[in-house]
Amino acid sequence: MGSKGTEEVDVAEGSPLAAPVRKLGFAPGQIVIEYGYDDDVDEEVREVVEQVVEAPLEDEDYDGVVDVVVLWWREGDGDLADDLVDALTTMEEGGFIALLTPGAGRGDRVQAHVVQEACTTCSLTASGGVALGEWVGQRLVGRR
Repeated sequence: MGSKGTEEVDVAEGSPLAAPVRKLGFAPGQIVIEYGYDDDVDEEVREVVEQVVEAPLEDEDYDGVVDVVVLWWREGDGDLADDLVDALTTMEEGGFIALLTPGAGRGDRVQAHVVQEACTTCSLTASGGVALGEWVGQRLVGRR
């Protein structure tokens, strides 16, 4: 017995964002917290992440330990290294930060050297970027 018209569509499978979201390292069962949410974030990216991890994103009020931190960060948001240090305090050993910055053509785009300097300060390594709509995602992990 199915209910009429209430089948949930799997946004992740139909979205061109599914492969890049998975490439960043999102997987079922992860607890994901989100920082830097504002009216310019890509809602489809958020929906695909929720579909892939099979749970809603936690907001900044969540006080548990997480597997992944999603950090939406734009030029002018302050000090990236400070925000990365704050993000690391909530993360489980072996977790990662998904740093999402504006892509080409946006006035608040973050220069690559800013990300590199912040990663060096925080002993993080950044993966190559993946396009996520108007945003670019990078996986940041602790150096081994």
